[in-house]
Formats: sequence, structure tokens, C-alpha cells
Amino acid sequence: MNKESSPIPGRPGTSGSGRPALPAPPAGDITRPAVPVGLVVAICLVAANLRTGLTGVGTLLPAIEHGSGLTSSWGGLLSTLPLLTFAATSPLVARASHRFGTARLLVAALGALAAGTAIRSVPSVICLFTGTVILSAAIAFGNVLLPALIRRSVPAHRIQGISALYVTVMGVTAAVSSGISAPLSHTLPGSWHTALGWGIAFTVAAFLAWLPRTRGDRPLASTGVTRSQVPWRSRIAWQVSVFMGLQSLAFYTAVAWLPSILIHRGTTSTAAGWMLFFYQLIALAASSLLPLLTRGRRDQRWTAAGASVLVAAGFAVLVSVPALSFLACALLGLGGGVCLVLALTFQSERAGSSGEAAALAGMAQSIGYLVAAAGPLLLGVLHDTMNSWTFPLVALVVLSVAMAGAGYGAGRDRQVGRSAR
Repeated sequence: MNKESSPIPGRPGTSGSGRPALPAPPAGDITRPAVPVGLVVAICLVAANLRTGLTGVGTLLPAIEHGSGLTSSWGGLLSTLPLLTFAATSPLVARASHRFGTARLLVAALGALAAGTAIRSVPSVICLFTGTVILSAAIAFGNVLLPALIRRSVPAHRIQGISALYVTVMGVTAAVSSGISAPLSHTLPGSWHTALGWGIAFTVAAFLAWLPRTRGDRPLASTGVTRSQVPWRSRIAWQVSVFMGLQSLAFYTAVAWLPSILIHRGTTSTAAGWMLFFYQLIALAASSLLPLLTRGRRDQRWTAAGASVLVAAGFAVLVSVPALSFLACALLGLGGGVCLVLALTFQSERAGSSGEAAALAGMAQSIGYLVAAAGPLLLGVLHDTMNSWTFPLVALVVLSVAMAGAGYGAGRDRQVGRSAR
């Protein structure tokens, strides 16, 4: 029985033999297809690699600067380099995926990630920066390919749930990496060099999980299918991209400057560190619960706008009532966790095919990470210029309100190829 003659579940038609198909069962009796457990595990293993190699650098940075002789400026560049690499690399992924195949390209990216991680751990400043660029480019490929693979392999009604799951895995492994990198540098031979490479275990596991899935992964170029172009002229694609950029800016700015802001307002450094942990914990909880609260809803306009308003409210509380920093972090975590899941979900749901998803994700993540890289730097410049955190925080409130507008547009139940241009 070929695909064209197969009856579609839930729709009347003809059977493969030409006889009339049985009437469609009532809507309530339709069994929605489940996602294979092996695929879910494989997706989660990729997600475990998308932040692990990056978040541990912050806690190791003082030791890296001391051990390699880097100045603070070079240390800052080392921290910003991954975001700049994401922005430069993301637009290239859709073209490569069309030519080589999505699963094959993902396996190649995982191999490059392992190589970059190993090179970065070599005791050499040149290897430190070269390995960082290689692993960051590999992560950028994973960031773009995963929404495309989800769009191709996961039923539409389960896309948000799978996206939330991989965001949760990504957040948990990122937090674990932040917590254990410094202790590992004190216990493992090789000090911080070895600690930088511990996440390669996740990379090898993901590589082995995806390698069998490359069989039968035919590149679309070999089938004569036209490559999906980056949707620069699509209004909803720009709304998805701006939403991705502004939520990334809010997250990376909070991670970079929240402890400094709290300390400036009278909080101890220890308490400020725990507040940052609390913020990320709430964000993880929000991202995990979102699919349960919005199950079956394809229109996410008010969810995206409301979550953005929560982020704006969190920054506003930091400006106006510094004593309520606990409330501010809770609001930032709730809104930020929801916005991250939606930003990644939109890259799958707003595309009509896996090729369109790769093109849209490349556009959204290129713009998003470029904005995210500029955010912490500009906030620091504003603080140094004004000698106060008030104006930078007010700017974040305004940008979060703008994010609500972009999220409202991106949350419409439309696809890039069918939206008004």
C-alpha cells in the first residue's frame, strides 16, 4: 500500500484496494499518535548538550583567567563568543540541512561538538578559543536542527510538550554544569582544563543515539524538493524572531547582572547567588508546567503576551521596590520560563514543514542571539554611564513590553508560508 492510497485516520476516503473506507470515528474516539520513547530520549540527549558546555565557564572563569594569564576583557570575550558564534552560524544551518539531511547533519554536529570540547580542554590559550568557536558552532547547529526534527517527527498536538521537555532537560543540565564545574576542577587531574570537558559524556551518548537514525535520512536536495528560503519577508517570522531575541536578552541579562543589581541594592553576595538560583528554579518549573496549562491550544497570543508582562513586572519591582527582590525573581522566572518554551515552540509550530522549520529557526536564532549578546554589554554600559541601575532596569521594562507585542503576533495560529506578508 503506498502512501497516497492510505486512508488518513479520522478522515473519510478510500482504502488501498479502492473500496470505500469505513466512516471516520467520532472525534472523541480518535487515538492521537504517541511519540516513540526512543525518539524522546534521543531528543533529550541532544538537549543535554545545548548548554552544558557553556554554563560551566562562568564559574571557572576566575581560574581560567589566573591559569592562562587572560585579562578580564579577554575573559569577557570568552563568555560572549558563543552567542556571537550562534548569531553568525545559525543562518547557515537550513541550507546545509537541505543538502546533507537533518539527522546526518545533527550527527556531524555532535561529532564536531565532541572535537571542540576536547580541543578547548587542551592547555593552550589558542586551543581554548578555537575549541570554544567549534563547539559553539556545533551547538548552533543543534539549536536550529532540533525544532526542525521535532516538526518532522512529532505530531502537531505534542510539539509544545516535547519542546517543554527538552527545555527542562536543557535547563537542568545547564544548572548542574554551573554547580559541579568548580568542584570538579579541584578534584580531577588537569584542574579547570578537565572540568571544561566533563560534558563530553552527554555528547557521546547523543551521538550514539542518533547514529542509527541516519539510515534512510535522504537529503531533500536529492529528491528534487526546493530548499525552504529564509522567510525574511514574512511578518510572523519577524515576530517569532523578535520574540526570540527579546526573551533571550531578558534571560542573559538577568543571568549576567541580577546578582550585581541585588548586591547594589543591599543584598549580600551569598543571598544574591541564591536568588539567581531561585530565579532559574522557578523558570524551570514554569517551562515544565506550561504544556499542562495550555494543552490543546494552538493559539498562544495571550499566553506569550501575559508571560512577557510578568517579565516586565519583575524588572519593574526591582526598580520600584528593591526590598521585594524575592517577588521580582519569582515574576522573572515565571515569565521567562514560559517565554523560552514558547520561543522555541513557535520555531516548529509556525512552519509548514521541517525545511521551513530549519529556515525559521535559523532566522530566529541568528537575530535572537545577536540581540542577546548585545544586551548584557549595553546594560553594563548604561550602568557605567548613569552610575545607577534605575535607567537600565527601566529600559528592560520597556523592552519586555515590546516583547509582549511581538509574542502576541508570534502566538497566532498561523504558519510562515500562509501568513500575510
